[in-house]
Amino acid sequence: MSTTLRGLANSASLPDTMLKWLNLSAVVIVLDQLSKWLMTSWLDLHESVAVIPSFNLTLAHNYGAAFSFLASAGGWQRWFFVVLALAISTALIIWLKRLGSYARLEAASLALILGGAIGNVIDRLIHGYVIDFLDVYYGSYHWPAFNIADSAICVGAVLLILDSFRSKTEPQ
Repeated sequence: MSTTLRGLANSASLPDTMLKWLNLSAVVIVLDQLSKWLMTSWLDLHESVAVIPSFNLTLAHNYGAAFSFLASAGGWQRWFFVVLALAISTALIIWLKRLGSYARLEAASLALILGGAIGNVIDRLIHGYVIDFLDVYYGSYHWPAFNIADSAICVGAVLLILDSFRSKTEPQ
């Protein structure tokens, strides 16, 4: 690690392991925002491009939460979801900070969820909606469109659940 990052870690009283997991969150945010920029540059709203059977790239705007929950609520939900995501992100950072270096899977899970939450908050702050573009379907049934941030949140949540079933023994 560079001396600049070490100095930052020491001055902010964050252990090196904490920085590693925040870097994973940053990677998720960058990949999410880059992919959304590419899709909005390439596709028009609701335009769909077949990639393989059962998978399209389809540009969509989600004004609500998961599965467009509260999408037609009149606008207040934008700020509600921003505040909620920021509060959850703060709690995740505190949780990450308190983890020991032995809790790698838990830390990776939290970092994925954090990166996804912040990726979607950026959309809400800039656009007023979340940009979705991954369209998975079977026959005529389409799963609601989603993005890399949503994927990171789901993978992180599944890993966190799996980690909760593991035996936890903190090294002495």
